[in-house]
Amino acid sequence: MTKSVNPKLVIAISSTALFDMRDSHEIYEKQGVAAYADYQRQHEDDILEPGEAFPLASKLLRINEKLGGERVEIILLSRNSADTGLRVFNSIAHHKLNITRAAFSGGDSPYRYVSAFACHLFLSTNASDVRNALQNGMAAATLLPSQGGANSSDELRLAFDGDAVLFSDDSERIFKEQGLDAFTENEKKSAHQPLDAGPFKSFLQALQGLQSEFPSERCPIRTALVTARAAPAHERVVRTLREWNVRIDESLFLGGLSKGEFLKSFAADVFFDDQQVHCSSAAEHVATGHVPHGVANENSDPVTD
Repeated sequence: MTKSVNPKLVIAISSTALFDMRDSHEIYEKQGVAAYADYQRQHEDDILEPGEAFPLASKLLRINEKLGGERVEIILLSRNSADTGLRVFNSIAHHKLNITRAAFSGGDSPYRYVSAFACHLFLSTNASDVRNALQNGMAAATLLPSQGGANSSDELRLAFDGDAVLFSDDSERIFKEQGLDAFTENEKKSAHQPLDAGPFKSFLQALQGLQSEFPSERCPIRTALVTARAAPAHERVVRTLREWNVRIDESLFLGGLSKGEFLKSFAADVFFDDQQVHCSSAAEHVATGHVPHGVANENSDPVTD
């Protein structure tokens, strides 16, 4: 009998999220495409410094070494052309990142290749690309500049908000439109009814599949749910994760408290949240991905371009 093999975890990361490209981007913004292209060619042997997604990518790729196979793949997506993107691949080689597949879209948005590469997650610094990916049913987040340093541990720690990230925004919509009392009453009445899936459910399940390949006491991946919910609204969350057959290692029900200090204590490599106020708090301590999805982001401007 053929042994079943779990599918790979595939994550697409933009070049500006993987590396610090602020200098060249400033030239693009102020002087245009031609000046940008000249700058990149002149500096193509100058190695780029790590960006916000670099620690995440490095830790994910090291999981392949632990498992002795290619169970994780990082795809590079870039608005560069292959010509101006040569500096990016030179930097990938210098930093010894095992990234071999890429899409250089020559100025157009590369988000449309997320689905073609069968990616579970797309990380970018371009909010418009991220919104387009989410609108097309893909898990995606805009990585924000972080004031906190990278977690030096070899363990990968990922933290997620609940509503509008792991779960749909149906309950959050009730809170926004009708208030806390209506939200709490709805969650109590619906405690045994699983929440609908949010954009990150499939990514969380793929991550769970990767975790399952390690003994629980030696798993190099740790997850946390960090939510503004509190009792009694916690029960529906617990039952939903149980229905999905997904294990979250740590769950923090904060009842509206600021999330930043808790994420610092958890030592998250990346935290994903739909609300800009929570992202701002988190980014003071850890790398943060804004998920511009759901009622909190209707008629709002992108966090960053």
